Amino acid sequence: MKKLLILTLGMMGLSANAQNVMTPELLWKLGRVTPLGISNDGKNIVYKVATPSMEENKSNSKFYIIPVNGGNPTEVKDTKDLLRNKNISPDGRYLISHQAVKISNVFGKDIYPELTKSDAKVYDGLDYRHWDTWRDGTYNHVFYGNVANAEAPVDIMQGELFDSPQKPFGGDEDYIWSPDSKNIIYVSKKKSGTAYATSTNTDLYQYNIDTKETKNLTENNLGYDTNPVFSPKGDLTWLQMKRDGYEADKNDIIVRFKGLDINLTAGWDGTVESFKWSDDNKKVYFIAAVDGTKQLFEVNFPGLTKIAITVKQITKGDFDVTQIVGFSDSKVILARNDMNHASEVYSYDLAKKTWKQLTEVNTEIYNKLALSKTEKRYVTTTDGKKMLVWVILPPNFDATKKYPTLLYCQGGPQSALTQSYSYRWNFQTIAAQGYVVVAPNRRGMPGHGVKWNEQISGDWGGQVMDDYLTAIDEIAKESYVDKTRLGAVGASYGGYSVFQLAGIHKNRFKTFISHCGIFNTQSMYGTTEEVFFTNWDAGGAYWEKENQIAQKTYNEFNPINYINNWNTPILIIQGEKDYRVPIGQGQEAFQAAQLKGIKSRFLLFPEENHWVLKPQNALIWQREFFKWLQETL
Repeated sequence: MKKLLILTLGMMGLSANAQNVMTPELLWKLGRVTPLGISNDGKNIVYKVATPSMEENKSNSKFYIIPVNGGNPTEVKDTKDLLRNKNISPDGRYLISHQAVKISNVFGKDIYPELTKSDAKVYDGLDYRHWDTWRDGTYNHVFYGNVANAEAPVDIMQGELFDSPQKPFGGDEDYIWSPDSKNIIYVSKKKSGTAYATSTNTDLYQYNIDTKETKNLTENNLGYDTNPVFSPKGDLTWLQMKRDGYEADKNDIIVRFKGLDINLTAGWDGTVESFKWSDDNKKVYFIAAVDGTKQLFEVNFPGLTKIAITVKQITKGDFDVTQIVGFSDSKVILARNDMNHASEVYSYDLAKKTWKQLTEVNTEIYNKLALSKTEKRYVTTTDGKKMLVWVILPPNFDATKKYPTLLYCQGGPQSALTQSYSYRWNFQTIAAQGYVVVAPNRRGMPGHGVKWNEQISGDWGGQVMDDYLTAIDEIAKESYVDKTRLGAVGASYGGYSVFQLAGIHKNRFKTFISHCGIFNTQSMYGTTEEVFFTNWDAGGAYWEKENQIAQKTYNEFNPINYINNWNTPILIIQGEKDYRVPIGQGQEAFQAAQLKGIKSRFLLFPEENHWVLKPQNALIWQREFFKWLQETL
């Protein structure tokens, strides 16, 4: 009886301690804050809090307002009277919206009506599936209708085999009214089939509601044109990439002023994520990655004067600014997070350069936790460059102890690795389970200049692999790193990185985890849906024998060609509805590992895509992730 009591008390102590650090279960109880805007009267910030429900396997949302200068939040049932509806024309007459319209027949039973039980699909070109959905013959079209009566709305893209909003992620940000209410500006890539799958050439189109005529406003630009807005004085502004086929090209802010296109960020060595005009029309504020964080910047708007265009970084610190909500007096309202805290709403005083946290959705939870420590380290790469490496240390870190350590490989491949707060690759949760995380800003990441960002294209298995190994080798010199217990983990391009490292790591690592990773660059080229991506980043097609860049991708940089070197346990995770990195990639890797007798596991999510979105699946992902590490590291 005494032994049982001691054991019970011991378990209670362990349970109490476990509650003092972040766990997967607690991570999926956090409220997720999304600012919606500043209220029409300028007094309140309107925001949404989505909270996952494990029982219902979905997230439930509530809406709140909080004074712009801080105070207590108030729940509201409806936000439509609090915020201006951008989809209503400025003169109040019309409403724009979008809906799917059936344009073409792809189902066998549509082509052959008598065969009603057929489930066949017939395609004459690529783009037959995208992200996680097969083409069904419908296209997103923009409509407008009279607010005052029930007349049928007008399809401004009638009969076109093109989408607006863009699939798969476009929403009503893809269409806006002109200030005079006479025109609708919308984003579309007016290509179909194979041409659609091999191009990034979206344009801004203007539809006149009186003449019913459509005009391409950005015909001369061959890359992405997105995110149209009008300045306070009525000048069309948008984000633009120059090169067709390059989805991670430098993103610039363009203003069309008196018939001329002014590039406000052409001379700045970075790429813009999002932007918002100041109320006085004198400046554009924008968010961009810089040195392993995302910060607020401003650029002045000189019009056609001789005043120089100057970009200035406004905020600094180990955090990410993720959204510009709006302005209130001398303050800008922002969303902000870091590796230890999910997003909340803040105000930043532009004059005093001070922060004030406005929402406290998760503060009570965080106040009860021992938090991890994040350190910025810089190492010298094999080609003599300075590389930032984030090192995340466990809560209650003790430098006299030795910790198992994970090399985190970021996806993208051109995605910024900053002070983000992921609900899957959550560094706080990983560190809280007793692991040191090493997260290098390797080649291919924004925030370190355009050249650094572009160097990964066509060189997937080259310098970037040296960057990874340099990072883990340098941090492994620390006394607190257990060099006998190193692992490498990552998703997407990070999953490719894990597969490639598994064949070249020379016994550095004791375990691997790859989520939706590319295992065979040749079959990836043959099955992925956005072919423009593989054309650009792989350098071309695998059958282009004279193309040296492409042949390097499909041979030297192809993980499948190093399978004979595999000797390390590996967990392979795959979403069955992932058409970006299709299921065959994970299957090929798992089958090879199993047939070679390597300890391996295949975690399949039949209804998930490149991501894991359903709460219960997400929790299984976390539990299997840590179970695998406990088994193998």
